[in-house]
Amino acid sequence: MVDGLKNISASKIRPIEQQFLFDSFHSPLLTDTEIGARPLVLLLGQYSVGKTTFVQHLLGRDYPGANIGPEPTTDRFVAVMYGEDERVIPGNAATVQSDLPFSGLGQFGAAFLNKFQVSQSPAALLEAITLVDTPGVLSGDKQRLGRSYDFVKVCEWFAERADLILLLFDAHKLDISDELKSVMHAL
Repeated sequence: MVDGLKNISASKIRPIEQQFLFDSFHSPLLTDTEIGARPLVLLLGQYSVGKTTFVQHLLGRDYPGANIGPEPTTDRFVAVMYGEDERVIPGNAATVQSDLPFSGLGQFGAAFLNKFQVSQSPAALLEAITLVDTPGVLSGDKQRLGRSYDFVKVCEWFAERADLILLLFDAHKLDISDELKSVMHAL
């Protein structure tokens, strides 16, 4: 299947990108791995709205690196993908692995790559899609002090490649922080 998608890339998508100079005004041309990747579902929302719990419910199981607690616990972007064995691939390794569609994340630097990982699991759903569990959007002083990378730009990168974006809210936290407003504007 992947070989067929690479052929589509070479014969259909790449010529269109080149004809319209996509890389000149927007971003680098998509790689064959990005074009042939499983559909990406991005989960965004404030902290403690249940993004990780939602992923675990969809999978019917825990995934490596999942952490649930009463305060902001997911402090990293986690790409939950299919793998025969459960394992975690650190961000630095994931961006240079040619069979993963994350090479473009290298532009956000080491501070971000330390907060990114790929979690592989043999869950049946992951044979069809990739889920990206994100850190919770922060509010107030937490948003100014807690990030050592451009959170909104990283969300925008994932959003550009996502096939579906789920924005989760907690009905008991109706405030929309500056950071959440920026993320929603970027979407």
